[in-house]
Amino acid sequence: MTIDWSHFTPAASFAGGALIGIAAAMLLLLSGRVAGISGIVGGLIAPHRGDVAWRLAFVGGLLAAPVLMALLGERAAPRIDAGFGTLIVAGLLVGLGTSYGSGCTSGHGVCGLSRLSLRSLAATIAFIALGMLTVFAVRHFS
Repeated sequence: MTIDWSHFTPAASFAGGALIGIAAAMLLLLSGRVAGISGIVGGLIAPHRGDVAWRLAFVGGLLAAPVLMALLGERAAPRIDAGFGTLIVAGLLVGLGTSYGSGCTSGHGVCGLSRLSLRSLAATIAFIALGMLTVFAVRHFS
């Protein structure tokens, strides 16, 4: 295995991880809410009174961050090696998985593990194992 040194960015990766951790901790400490993206977006589909503004602000921040990065830094050219149909099926499967798993990778992997949730540990192990299996299958059987 070799490292692609031109794309090795430990400082930026550390900073991004720290910002995610700080945002998740602040949301939990200040409002008692878990920073699971599927739950935050799901709450916008069937909103409760007084529960929309913070959700919109959170999603707005997620959408604004790459735009801000593109304006301030180097633009990374996105590379998607899949067709539109594959992306639609993948998105639907992710939605189905978050429904069955009672959360997404951010909710379980970032927030649940930090709260020492055994359910989140099991979900995160399943996410990683199935992701590895999917990559293996795509690289060796397609």
